[in-house]
Amino acid sequence: MQSLISVDEATHAVHAQARLRATETVALTDAVGRVLADDITAERAHPPFDRVTTDGIATRWLPVMPALLRVVGAQTAGHHGQALHEASACIEVASGALLPEGCDCVLPIEHLVRNAQGYTLAPSASPSRGQCIHRQGADCPADALVLEAGTRIGAPQMAVLAANGQANVKVVRQPSVAIVTTGEALLDVSAPLQPGRIRRSSDLAMMAALHAAGITNITLQPLPEDPDVLGSSLSRLLQTHDVLVLSGGVSLGQRDYLPTTLESVGVVRVFQGVAQSPGQPMWFGVGAVGQRVFALPGNPVSALVCMARYVRPALLSAMGLPIVACEQVRLAAALPAHVQAQFVPVRLRREPGGEVLAQPLPPRSTSDVTTLAATDGFVEVPAGLACPVGQPLPLYRW
Repeated sequence: MQSLISVDEATHAVHAQARLRATETVALTDAVGRVLADDITAERAHPPFDRVTTDGIATRWLPVMPALLRVVGAQTAGHHGQALHEASACIEVASGALLPEGCDCVLPIEHLVRNAQGYTLAPSASPSRGQCIHRQGADCPADALVLEAGTRIGAPQMAVLAANGQANVKVVRQPSVAIVTTGEALLDVSAPLQPGRIRRSSDLAMMAALHAAGITNITLQPLPEDPDVLGSSLSRLLQTHDVLVLSGGVSLGQRDYLPTTLESVGVVRVFQGVAQSPGQPMWFGVGAVGQRVFALPGNPVSALVCMARYVRPALLSAMGLPIVACEQVRLAAALPAHVQAQFVPVRLRREPGGEVLAQPLPPRSTSDVTTLAATDGFVEVPAGLACPVGQPLPLYRW
């Protein structure tokens, strides 16, 4: 009888491997979704000058403001050189402009009345020193740490990088991933239908799961169930890829050659078999130079569950991203207890009060991708736990 490890033990094993250390420098426009390899510091204070925050006038604050403020100049964003020398005068300014020299108060245009001689204050105005001025260095001083290594680059991070002159960015090199499918019954998506054969879908589904996480350096490689061809092909793929994800041929059938073939090409087995459903036959090993090798069941539901639960989080962690806790959702229907951990696909729905509930939507089989397409992800039910309605469980999105 095959000895199975727990879900927690499998999770620890796949996350225990060394970080991916290789880096590369890319243009800022190509850095979206990538992971920073170095800390980024501010090239100068932000904002780099006292900045006007509203359209209006800049003047000198006094406990009793003059009845009339004469206009002696104008300063718009991107320009400089204006200075105020009279307390009873003002300079027209635009939002984003450098605060003119000699000014310490900005009055919004809606608090002013314009006439031929200049501006008077509207009854609603209550000026104070420093109002509507974003002071130099208020956001951060020069040389401050603004982004840490290991940060994923999204929209806010792109703004920070651009604001600090990072035209080229050093990022963690994406792992090169080969997704390998085996099985004589599998047809290419564009091939004519044949009796007794089905279209290959697990590899494309797993590729999509990695693409959604920003991992796009992927090779799809279908292989026949022939030990000699498998051995030579896997040996070649191990030389050119950081990660192998295999689908099919990992169970205990007479033609499930992958575990022994992997070991024959130098992959050291870490574990085989996890007390979970679906995905019990999952196999994980490490190549001679640290390549990660995941061998998953061939059925698409099992493969995609294992991808979302183990493979994708492990690769993101290896790239330096922090492991984040799963979001918790409450069940909309009860689930019975099982001897093994269960991964149950769910569809999320929002209740009138705003709470999000997870409606279990188990597929009819581990090949039922039609039902799976109607779900948002799956919840993990620990072994032996009977779940009533409202039970909180961790959610893994596809």
